[in-house]
Amino acid sequence: MQVCDTADSEFTEVVDGVHIAPLAVGERMNVQHFHIEPGAVVPEHSHPNEQVGFVARGTFTFRIDGEEQVVGAGDSYVVPAEEPHEAANRTDEPVRGIDVFSPPRDEPDWK
Repeated sequence: MQVCDTADSEFTEVVDGVHIAPLAVGERMNVQHFHIEPGAVVPEHSHPNEQVGFVARGTFTFRIDGEEQVVGAGDSYVVPAEEPHEAANRTDEPVRGIDVFSPPRDEPDWK
């Protein structure tokens, strides 16, 4: 069994204002923390991994297939594999949450 203490996770800024930190990594999925600063944007991208997430704090907006969806604290979401998407924090508060990727995801290619 693998146990990861979030206090031991080291965040990396992958684009301006977007920080991720790896957590547990299994054979079929991985978990990562994310922190998106106010005004920051995760650029449009896609990946072969299904992505399931949970927002612990804050609100941000996904754009998928030309449509926008606001997700906030307490919300969870699914982004299908290969679906182009972007996310923007249009608020004055940081966004924090976790993402789970299956299969495990390497570093983002939009970094």
